[in-house]
Amino acid sequence: MSVLPSYTKSQLALRNGQDKPEIWVAFEGRIYDVSTSKLWRKGKHYEHWAGQDLTDELKDAPHSQQVFEKFSVIGLLK
Repeated sequence: MSVLPSYTKSQLALRNGQDKPEIWVAFEGRIYDVSTSKLWRKGKHYEHWAGQDLTDELKDAPHSQQVFEKFSVIGLLK
C-alpha cells in the first residue's frame, strides 16, 4: 500500500477547475479527484466550489459522505 501525498489548502485551492485542469475537493481530511464528474464541471456543484474543504458544508447537503465513494482519494489535506 502506497502512502498518499499531502497537500496544503493553498495547493488544493489551485485544483478548482479554473487554475489547473484538475478538480479536487477535500472531505474529512481526504482529497478526492472529481474531475470526471459531470456535476463538477467548471469547478462548481450547486453552491459548492471545488478546491475547498467541504467537510463543514456537507452537513447541509441533501446527500451523505457516501457520494465520495465513487471518486478516488488522491491525497490528504495537511
